[in-house]
Amino acid sequence: MYNNILDVKGIKVGQVQDTEGLTGCTVVICEEGATCGVDVRGSAPGTRETDLLDPINMIQKVHAVVLSGGSAFGLESTCGVSKYLEEHNIGFDVGVAKVPIVVGAVLFDLIVGDPKCRPNIDMGYKACEVATDKELRQGNYGAGCGATVGKIRGPEYCMKGGIGSYSIELENGLVVSALVAVNAFGDVYEDGKLIAGVLDDSKKKNLSTYDILKEGFSKGGFSIDNTTIGVVITNAKLDKAGCKKVSQVAHNGYAKSIFPIHTPHDGDTIFTMATGEIESDITLVSSIATEVVEKSVINAIKNANSIKNIPSYKEIIGN
Repeated sequence: MYNNILDVKGIKVGQVQDTEGLTGCTVVICEEGATCGVDVRGSAPGTRETDLLDPINMIQKVHAVVLSGGSAFGLESTCGVSKYLEEHNIGFDVGVAKVPIVVGAVLFDLIVGDPKCRPNIDMGYKACEVATDKELRQGNYGAGCGATVGKIRGPEYCMKGGIGSYSIELENGLVVSALVAVNAFGDVYEDGKLIAGVLDDSKKKNLSTYDILKEGFSKGGFSIDNTTIGVVITNAKLDKAGCKKVSQVAHNGYAKSIFPIHTPHDGDTIFTMATGEIESDITLVSSIATEVVEKSVINAIKNANSIKNIPSYKEIIGN
């Protein structure tokens, strides 16, 4: 086992980032298609094709999920993914063509690096070209490149977020994994202990976003569009309604590791993909999904490095 999202057979992940512009995109590809659902809890989302995932709608499977920086501009990267998949004859067969079904979500990182540097068609296409089922890098890669957490006091006092993954496999062969790009307005916790978030004036110690809110301070340089976005992938047999339910429950993983969460300033979204190999109880799958999402968030923080004067876990707590 890789102990990450690549433990699910048939999945490839590609990541491309611009370390100067501090942005990037991550694509999760399932060439054979995977049943998919989504649940959006934050109030400032940026997404592609989420209506298609409603259980009442026709299309049953997707071929890729894209997680991207760049705010709404970053949705352009999904077009590069569609272009690549069409060129490789991957998609929903409509007779005259195969139409790749690509869904995605974006996070806001424009204020961290170069606001004119955004994931575009070329970056999405490149992410597909480098996609692999052999290696997954965590931290400042793909959609996690420009991710930050603890935004309430503005960009000068935030910490580095990133992208992280975690996986659980049971003896019966059931695998449930997650991949999460952590770019939250709030702080990140591990077992109740604050490990990343808003910094004090010395930039060497964490404060509590919740405590700051209770004191009546609500303005910050990141007052719009933050967002933690992720995907749960399992080899369980689920229909679209089942995938949506797993996504709903998996948001508990966000709630266990990020606080405040699902604020008016976040667009928190979780997709669930199911490859349909193992019969399993949906309560079990969704409960495991909660755990792997929580641990993916923590892995994103612990694997992140300090970039451009934005401290990371390793600098503040991890030494």
